[in-house]
Amino acid sequence: MLKETLPNLSRLGIMWNPDVEVNRSRQAAMTETARTLGLTTIPVEVRGVDTLEQAFATMTKERAQAFVLQGDSVLHEYRGQIAEMAVRNRLPFAAVASDLAEAGFLLSYGADLLDLYRRAAGFVDKIFKGAKPADLPVEQPTKFELVINLKTAKALGIDVPPTLLVRADELIE
Repeated sequence: MLKETLPNLSRLGIMWNPDVEVNRSRQAAMTETARTLGLTTIPVEVRGVDTLEQAFATMTKERAQAFVLQGDSVLHEYRGQIAEMAVRNRLPFAAVASDLAEAGFLLSYGADLLDLYRRAAGFVDKIFKGAKPADLPVEQPTKFELVINLKTAKALGIDVPPTLLVRADELIE
């Protein structure tokens, strides 16, 4: 969706925290996906707020045209600062959680967390009624949401394509 928004996108930063184990496999998957879209990736490690300035300096030096943020609780805590720095550096940015778009990210696309919580409550109910957790099926998310922050788009001088606007579950103005 970021590529759809920025058709000339060729250099994509990926901001990630290598201290979170699952991020390593996500990093590999994101790099492979970006490659299929013809994008060169610029991985930027961020372990906390003290490494944000260096991350943005690296993306600027490497000529990133936009970046995505891998989700983890450490970086999520600094979402406001990341959004401010991205706008200041004129870098469009995206992530997977809708509250990141609410914090100022250009767009977010990911599993609907409220739907996941409701479904988890159903599993808890079954366990309380005697079901064995090992007998319950593993489920993947089925409901996803796209949130676009038009205020950020305007600040970055980006015209979000109408084809993306009509698919959005929420527009922040």
